[in-house]
Amino acid sequence: MSTTASPERTRAPGEGPPSAKEMLHAWVVQWGSAVVDGVETIGDIALFAWRMLTWIATRLPQRGTLLTNFYEIGVLSLPVVALTGTFIGMVLAVQTYYQFHAIGLETHLGVVINTSLVRELGPVLAATMLAGRVGSAMAAVLGTMRVTEQIDALTTMGADPIHYLVVPRFLACILLIPALTIMADFMGIVGGYFYSVNILDIDHAAYLTRSREGVVGFDLFSGIFKSVFFGGIIAVVSCYQGFHCKAGADGVGKAATSAFVYSFVMILAIDLALNIILDEIYFMIYPSGASFQL
Repeated sequence: MSTTASPERTRAPGEGPPSAKEMLHAWVVQWGSAVVDGVETIGDIALFAWRMLTWIATRLPQRGTLLTNFYEIGVLSLPVVALTGTFIGMVLAVQTYYQFHAIGLETHLGVVINTSLVRELGPVLAATMLAGRVGSAMAAVLGTMRVTEQIDALTTMGADPIHYLVVPRFLACILLIPALTIMADFMGIVGGYFYSVNILDIDHAAYLTRSREGVVGFDLFSGIFKSVFFGGIIAVVSCYQGFHCKAGADGVGKAATSAFVYSFVMILAIDLALNIILDEIYFMIYPSGASFQL
């Protein structure tokens, strides 16, 4: 005589806490859904980026479209990047002076400030400012176009929205973020020098000499190299969030917020991976560390 398992009974209100088996089942379902959604999102972003790169390889946008995006993304971002870099250089001088002064190495302050800026803080801060100012704006603009069906109208007229809307923004980000990084580095170095020499009364000749000895060309190259990847991540993630914006003003706001948060997390993750690779290359070139040559 065969028996069939009866379906699970729905828990009535007030019946009691769920069992350990039910809690484990709910936990597995919750995290399984999150993993599946994450894999689907990564796949969608990869396909989105592939379509964009295909257009770049086949046909570039018109010059007028590129120049407009270059101005909005690059030129208008210069003031905030320069101001941020200046204050970061000063903050580094304030935070490190007393430790160096206690051991009589205050003239080496420029080495720490300049190396930190050109290798790490310059590119990361420039990318963060770009993600906050430009990435959120791109997601909001494209999200509004998605909600108001302007992207669908472009497709109906025979224009590919990826080529018309995404490619110019991507090119502007990856081509201009190195310039923004150099600006952040320069202003940070100037700010650190000004505060160290004029406020902390460090000898300027010794400060400049030590700074020159401690920073090598590879340090500047590594920061600029990383910034290109940061710019690409900002453009792809922000445009993807805008293209997949949900309906309504709330959806546009969430797309802009998600663009900044996801871009910032990806910037840090890629920064870690690139630092590991670049450090291996650095110690292959300079086995004993800094070569004290420019």
